[in-house]
Amino acid sequence: MAISIEQAIIHEISQDGQGQMRCRLRPQPLLNTNAVETMLEELHQTYSGKAGKGFGFFGTHGDDGEANDEFANALTSYRSGDLGFVEFSGQASQLLQQELAKYDFSQGGFLLMSCYTSMTSDYLFVALLSAKSSMTVLDDMELSQNNHLDLSNIQLAARIDLTEWQADKSSRKYISFIRGRAGRKVADFFLDFMGCVEGVNIKAQNKTLIHAVEDFVAGSELTKDERQECRNKVFEYCAERADSGDVIEVKDLADELADSGMDSFYDFACGGSYELDEEFPADKASLRSLKKFSGTGGGVTLSFDGGHLGERVIYDPVSDTILIKGVPANLKDQLDRRLKGE
Repeated sequence: MAISIEQAIIHEISQDGQGQMRCRLRPQPLLNTNAVETMLEELHQTYSGKAGKGFGFFGTHGDDGEANDEFANALTSYRSGDLGFVEFSGQASQLLQQELAKYDFSQGGFLLMSCYTSMTSDYLFVALLSAKSSMTVLDDMELSQNNHLDLSNIQLAARIDLTEWQADKSSRKYISFIRGRAGRKVADFFLDFMGCVEGVNIKAQNKTLIHAVEDFVAGSELTKDERQECRNKVFEYCAERADSGDVIEVKDLADELADSGMDSFYDFACGGSYELDEEFPADKASLRSLKKFSGTGGGVTLSFDGGHLGERVIYDPVSDTILIKGVPANLKDQLDRRLKGE
């Protein structure tokens, strides 16, 4: 297994007959059975593979700047041994119940909490799972309807890097969370019950890095091919970090570029006016512009490798036109068929 499970538990939060939110608390942790291990392993992989996660920390929120520190205090008591895992998770469930009671849209769900170790870090995984109805065929070929946890479609989940939280109180990214499809607001109540506020704008940091890279190569004496090689190296380094779950370290990235003869990137990026953090998580979607140009509008979608600009792809900003030399074979075939038909 990629993870080593310490504790795991599930509590249910649902509406009663009067429409009030209620907790049904499990009195003991889940046993580390094969089913539990398989479920948590799947959730760990699904969560780790989610793109566009947000990052935050325990802090103040709201217009009055008031700190909602009940969850953080309970977690501190659990980590120090003053509170058992069952008691801690029960308090967390009640906090979530109170937060859900403020909204009309929620039907509750199953609150899963698990402490586990992956690589060299300890984590607390918190997710509000929903049940999904499904049909199965019994031995006598009769149909039976049952409910199961929808593990592949988690939308409300957060993971706290306990090792980073306890080692670096100044960190603003030890909590990661899934962003809702409509943006941060979808998950507000889920983060508020933990007292989590967003601390790092990942997309902004990645776009700032791209800006710094482009300015760096533009001001260098590198050839066109060497400039593209620099962009490719940055993308490959960052993509590898994203795939492994590690953060981008600007000093480490600068050392990689220095090995290829491109010196002083660290001083250029972090010593200038870019407001670039020393380290931050990677966002592969933002970083793709280092390798590709792409755009959609007016019924036209165009994408090409950055190395083709000025060679196979000629852009004229004055006439607002792009000339493509060497049309892709499959596109050429479609165009030829259409012309013959007309």
